[in-house]
Amino acid sequence: MTKVTVADGSFDAPLWLPESGSGPGLVLIQEIFGLDDYLKSVAADLAALGYVVAVPELFWRISPGWSATHDEAGVSASMAVAGRLDPASAVTDVLATLATLRALPETGGRAGVFGFCLGGSMAYAAAAEGDPDVAVSYYGSRVPEQLPLLDKITCPIQFQFGGADPYIPAEGVSRLADAVASHDGAEIHIHEGAGHAFHNHVAPMFHQPEPAAAAWALTLEFLGRTYPA
Repeated sequence: MTKVTVADGSFDAPLWLPESGSGPGLVLIQEIFGLDDYLKSVAADLAALGYVVAVPELFWRISPGWSATHDEAGVSASMAVAGRLDPASAVTDVLATLATLRALPETGGRAGVFGFCLGGSMAYAAAAEGDPDVAVSYYGSRVPEQLPLLDKITCPIQFQFGGADPYIPAEGVSRLADAVASHDGAEIHIHEGAGHAFHNHVAPMFHQPEPAAAAWALTLEFLGRTYPA
């Protein structure tokens, strides 16, 4: 566990260390479900690859310790909590976690951002407003509507989207793909037939094993090429 301090308070960020005890850092940013078994498993997977992983609690001001079930009731409750989140404060928290992670001796001063769903939007915004070494954004619903932020991003960034995502209009993803094509260091992968949160293996209503495996393989290749552990 590491503590992150911001202007209006502080929060704890659970920390996962690789077996070696050190490696480049990754700020892993939650979905609307909070720090649940899914996010913990992703953190463990990234740590097993050699990364030092920190997970900021985005809802610490409004619903500390939030974690919801992965069903219709959990989605509804989580969306209500997420609706009270101030995006600017959340990005500030992510950037503060990035700085805290960089300051740890275990990371050697390196740290990137990696987010899913809500976290995918936050990773994108943090890459534009801060200076992470790398960024990975999975199906961030606000990404297409914030297209101008792409011009501010200088680190390598990868986007993953489902081609049949009911929460993110295909037209917006298409516009993003056009912009990515002319942006150095950026890449986008759109998985046809995949819906939202397809990588979440503990959510039966969302998980799609084939696009999840394909996206993860592409992400591992991207990290290995641009930000190796």
